[in-house]
Amino acid sequence: MAAKNIFKMTTPNKTPPGADPKQLERTGTVREIGSQAVWSLSSCKPGFGVDQLRDDNLETYWQSDGSQPHLVNIQFRRKTTVKTLCIYADYKSDESYTPSKISVRVGNNFHNLQEIRQLELVEPSGWIHVPLTDNHKKPTRTFMIQIAVLANHQNGRDTHMRQIKIYTPVEESSIGRRQTIPLK
Repeated sequence: MAAKNIFKMTTPNKTPPGADPKQLERTGTVREIGSQAVWSLSSCKPGFGVDQLRDDNLETYWQSDGSQPHLVNIQFRRKTTVKTLCIYADYKSDESYTPSKISVRVGNNFHNLQEIRQLELVEPSGWIHVPLTDNHKKPTRTFMIQIAVLANHQNGRDTHMRQIKIYTPVEESSIGRRQTIPLK
């Protein structure tokens, strides 16, 4: 389990967008592994669930339907190395539905999750890159990731998230071709 390493990604101005995660993939240093996980949500409006969160369409979104915190649970079948979490948010489209405070937690299951990142977002518009690494930039190994929306802009109740991507590192083998880091 990674040591607790909480830091706030806060700016007095608007949260700047990160690069499109597809650019990360094109470097050959990471691979998206969200399809290897089982995804669940604390709640959702009909037609605005996991499928929309993972459909690669920035016009669709998950919409929660209930009290906060709103949770996205991502569970892997085996302990998995994760390096970066990317979340797409769009304040101009979603206004009070846009998350303003997010907690990222990891663990073996629901009962031992530990917060490793807390983000405070100011009118985000674009991809938010969340490193899932320790103080030495070493990726986290985990069975589960939970994203908790703790607050929305303008004290909104329900939330919108447009896309979530999870990346594992790819490293050079001794033969010179890239391979995914083996799971142990």
